[in-house]
Amino acid sequence: QVQLVESGGGLVQPGGSLRLSCAASGSIFSINGMGWYRQAPGKQRELVAVITSGSSTNYADSVKGRFTMSRDNAKNTVYLQMNSLKAEDTAVYYCNALIVIDSGNYYTQRQYWGQGTQVTVSS
Repeated sequence: QVQLVESGGGLVQPGGSLRLSCAASGSIFSINGMGWYRQAPGKQRELVAVITSGSSTNYADSVKGRFTMSRDNAKNTVYLQMNSLKAEDTAVYYCNALIVIDSGNYYTQRQYWGQGTQVTVSS
């Protein structure tokens, strides 16, 4: 029914930039919130940034001033602009969304996860 697909990851040098995108598709009634998480090898998945339907944002302390999250409601897509990248930003980045589905008979709300996109910061 609903799928989240991340893109934009890759290899970048320290100090460089990348822009990640996450597109949601399916029988979507509304997207009440979306977030970006990341997971490095041997570490727990951590929250990077979240955005509400009203475009209010919150960021982890480790990325404040460097990362910016935005959304395009018409396209059901969110973005993560990552600047001044550091080696410690290397991780798989995952998109998460709180989505209400219109089934035609009833509504269902749940969290959805994308498959992730690899970001590697290295010289």
